[in-house]
Amino acid sequence: MAEANYPDDLRYHDQHDWVRLDGDDAALFGITWFAQDTLGEVVFFEPPEVGTTVTKDQPYAEVESVKAVSDVIAPMSGEVTEVNDALSDSPEQINEDPYGEGWMIKVKLASPEEHESLLTAAEYQKLLDR
Repeated sequence: MAEANYPDDLRYHDQHDWVRLDGDDAALFGITWFAQDTLGEVVFFEPPEVGTTVTKDQPYAEVESVKAVSDVIAPMSGEVTEVNDALSDSPEQINEDPYGEGWMIKVKLASPEEHESLLTAAEYQKLLDR
């Protein structure tokens, strides 16, 4: 299980998702350390298909853990260009490395400016401390 951390190079959605920009119009999405810790051991990841449009603040995937099935919320809008297929065989990567090997999808962003509305690492941690 990964140590609790919230990298400064990411932006965070208040529903416990993160974004890592990849150039001007692409980004990787995943769930935060807090989200995977709350879920417990992840046993299944149901991704969207490549070509699917995701909409900010709307569910785009499901994660199943030993405790529950949870929706994964899109922190930004765009079109799915890649899915982390390794999670099909090794969903535990979401627990072990949520910001690295546990990334979920890559998206061509429809509105890159949505990034500005997301939380910084410090703002996200304050949200968790409430």
